[in-house]
Amino acid sequence: MTAFTDRLDRHGSEAGWAAVLAYTEDGTPVGYAYGNVIEGDDRWWKRISPTPAVEYTAQPVVALKELGVSVPWRKTGTSRQLHDALLAAYPTEPYVSLMVNPAAGEGKVQQLYESWGYWGIGVSHPSPHSPILTAMIRPTPGHAVEPY
Repeated sequence: MTAFTDRLDRHGSEAGWAAVLAYTEDGTPVGYAYGNVIEGDDRWWKRISPTPAVEYTAQPVVALKELGVSVPWRKTGTSRQLHDALLAAYPTEPYVSLMVNPAAGEGKVQQLYESWGYWGIGVSHPSPHSPILTAMIRPTPGHAVEPY
């Protein structure tokens, strides 16, 4: 829990931070998503190999930092609703980027993001203790762009 709260404290202080939460009708929390706006010189981009295309880094984009849903509400559309609600907070940024562990859910998590229109742009190894992640990107709603 400490690692999560440390990340949340760090991410919450970054520019353009926004979060959305999902609850049941009786007020039980079931999921969350948060992100922030990153610029071309952000460490997010510097950890990706190969270096991302300038078309992605030349303007501010959304970095989806965390998306989580409690087990009983998975496969109900809650993840997608949280994702889309978060992106609604960023009407001007042309892209959203995320990093996913390709082994999560035996590859199903990455496949889910691909079904939402994300494509891989490289890999990232944020720390010596973390797995190698797939860096992904897609256009935000209202921005029609193609992969580079």
